[in-house]
Amino acid sequence: MRTLTGVQARRCLQVIQRHPQPSLALLRTTRAFSTPPPSQPPRREDVTKGKGPITWKSLLLTGVVGSGLLGFMLYIRREKELAQERERKRALGKASIGGRFELIDHHGTPRSSDDFLGQWCLLYFGFTHCPDVCPDELEKMAKVVDEVDAMKTVPDVQPLFITVDPFRDTKELIKDYLKEFHPKMLGFTGSTEKIAEACRAYRVDHTIIIYLINPDGEFVDYYGQNKTAEQVVASVVFNMKKFEEISKKKSLFGGLI
Repeated sequence: MRTLTGVQARRCLQVIQRHPQPSLALLRTTRAFSTPPPSQPPRREDVTKGKGPITWKSLLLTGVVGSGLLGFMLYIRREKELAQERERKRALGKASIGGRFELIDHHGTPRSSDDFLGQWCLLYFGFTHCPDVCPDELEKMAKVVDEVDAMKTVPDVQPLFITVDPFRDTKELIKDYLKEFHPKMLGFTGSTEKIAEACRAYRVDHTIIIYLINPDGEFVDYYGQNKTAEQVVASVVFNMKKFEEISKKKSLFGGLI
């Protein structure tokens, strides 16, 4: 082993003094900060935090929005049906068929078409001296009236007869003539001018047409000689139910407005 001289020993002491060794506590502290902490799983946030139960306010808002959407859908549907109905009327020429009349019934009472508002009517133009067509059509109309009136799910129908021969068809003659067909049938006569006005309103140029008139006094449909009583009944009932459905929708929208 080599022995240091006095000079060498002093130099080593100076070096040690200039560069002191770190203490054990310092080493532990440094190691503690330099060592990364063990990894931990990320914390999950509670997605339901801050959310409460359904409130009356939210329910009310949902109801208002839902009602608005329902009303809009019903409005669109109603507009579509009314457009289809207008197109059908245009195709049938309904805008120019039908109108008011002021005549005298077979009891001698002045009557007008306004007296039958609120009722379904079947209207026939004819004359008491008609040999075969008029009796056949009046019998068919009487059968239709009986079958429709027997149904409890639809309104009754009122049969009407307007003569096209006011010169010979007096109220007494019309009354006796209609007894042969139906007790509800009501006949009309009048002056030549008044009869002509009624005929023009319904485009009468022959006597083989039965007209269906709704409670608003509007012409709905017509039935020629080629239609059977069963076919007429089916059409009358269909139009009655359709009219009732449209009336309910009008009432609904009237209440919303």
